[in-house]
Amino acid sequence: MRRRQLLRAAAVTAGAAAAGTVLDASSGQPGAWAVRPGAGPYGPLREPDGSGIRLPDGFSSRVIARANEPVAGTVYPWHILPDGGATFATGDGGWVYTSNSEVPAPGTGGVSAVRFGADGEVSDAYRILAGTRMNCAGGSTPWGTWLSCEEHDAGLVWECDPFTPFSQGMAREAMGAFTHEAAAVDPAGQRIYLTEDVSDGGLYRFTPARFPDLSDGLLEIAVVDGYRGTAAGGGGPVSWVEVPDPGAGATPTRDQVRESTAFDGGEGIWFSAGSGMVFFTTKGDHRMWRYLPGSGALKVIYHADALDDPPIYGVDNLTVARGGDIYIAEDPAGSDTSALALMLVTGDGGVSTFAEVTDQPGSELAGPAFDPAGQRLYFSSQRGGPLSAPPGRPGAGLGITYEITGPFRGR
Repeated sequence: MRRRQLLRAAAVTAGAAAAGTVLDASSGQPGAWAVRPGAGPYGPLREPDGSGIRLPDGFSSRVIARANEPVAGTVYPWHILPDGGATFATGDGGWVYTSNSEVPAPGTGGVSAVRFGADGEVSDAYRILAGTRMNCAGGSTPWGTWLSCEEHDAGLVWECDPFTPFSQGMAREAMGAFTHEAAAVDPAGQRIYLTEDVSDGGLYRFTPARFPDLSDGLLEIAVVDGYRGTAAGGGGPVSWVEVPDPGAGATPTRDQVRESTAFDGGEGIWFSAGSGMVFFTTKGDHRMWRYLPGSGALKVIYHADALDDPPIYGVDNLTVARGGDIYIAEDPAGSDTSALALMLVTGDGGVSTFAEVTDQPGSELAGPAFDPAGQRLYFSSQRGGPLSAPPGRPGAGLGITYEITGPFRGR
């Protein structure tokens, strides 16, 4: 193992392995977390396949869609700059994969969807949200909708119907107007947790007035004991304070509560139904956090700056396989971008590279999500590279969405 690979595995394990342990449905409380590089359950990566992806033996990939080109078997042109995504089961044994479009120009973003039949082949593709911008990440709901988050100062959460072609998502204004990144639903607590992607962003909690109706409710911001009005530090007990004006008519939501705690660039967030815990990342200070809704305890479980030579700063979107393994999309953030990685974290604390997308400098991976059966993994390379989209193709450098199939554990 090269030194960079070894260091990267150890650094990610410091926090992500902790998440792997507590995300395991059999683990109700955090325990001792092993910090070690792992060989991975699937073995070493092969040479790049026809899609330019390095995978272990037994796995294969295919391109599902390229930006500005019709999705195979349809007339629908795939959106550019694909970002966060999720899958939803259909009543006929198939599923839908939704994908955000992180376009900065006003009115040009939105969400697209690809529908698959029970045989895994594409049967349709269509838009489910239009007229928005900077649709970054989001979150799926237990009742089968996609929450698409706009990442700009007046950004909203849009609740979208994955199953109805060319429907228009509903703005959920009660969830606040701010630089939304991602959302995670706690169905037991009947709340939604939200991250904000700015250097002094808040961590938010939304309690619907009539769960699961998101049209009205209470928006609160986190106050970490010992870090009132400052950066979040290492965590501590959390209290929640109501945001007076969720619409941010005069003052940004993060500035309305003086004692609120700042989080440096909130990114992906995930609720673990098995453990009842919330995990999220902050890219500005290179940390991963664990929050326990029951006790209100918040803790840093990974901090790259605490390592002598941390090789990874970009823990971003994540998804969890049926067997409990965590797949993390690595945002290179200006580091070595010759290969973009999907990292795999097992429940025993082993960390390895599951997949590498080669020859796409300047891009990042986003939107990892498994199909309902846990047999297929979808994700996108947001700005697509020359290998996947040669010069002259309409979608060159504007995004490619992939599917990986193989013997995933826990299917």
